[in-house]
Amino acid sequence: MQVPHNAVVVVTDGRKMLFLRNEGDETYLNLVGERAVEQNNPSDGDQKTDLAGRASSSVGGGQNSMGEVDFHQQEEDRFAAETADLLKRRAMKNDFTSLFIVAPPRTLGELRKHYHKEVSDRLSGELDKDLTGHPIDQIEKLLLAA
Repeated sequence: MQVPHNAVVVVTDGRKMLFLRNEGDETYLNLVGERAVEQNNPSDGDQKTDLAGRASSSVGGGQNSMGEVDFHQQEEDRFAAETADLLKRRAMKNDFTSLFIVAPPRTLGELRKHYHKEVSDRLSGELDKDLTGHPIDQIEKLLLAA
């Protein structure tokens, strides 16, 4: 992937976001951190206080278990929406002209639901990998190889 000078690279998953800028060029990336955000999102089991509800059915008189809400996943989806909103605000201020997103497939899908036109117009590439736990030099190598 060719990441031009001054392009923004956002590396995110459902709970962490790294906002990086390429101070190098397309051949020699030099990603520099501008912002990092991490939210506390305990596991789904730690966020629940009760078991799933039950409902009686008038047909057959049996009981059905109501679908359980995955609070952990809801928070990850909300975080992706907030990340997309941050990108929109920065795009509207002309903070970047070229944007690259690195995220796991599910997070990438959630981000796409919330991209503003200004963000979509500046989107130069996406990489569907979870790299939030990787050091910046490894992120640079993986971007160059993509």
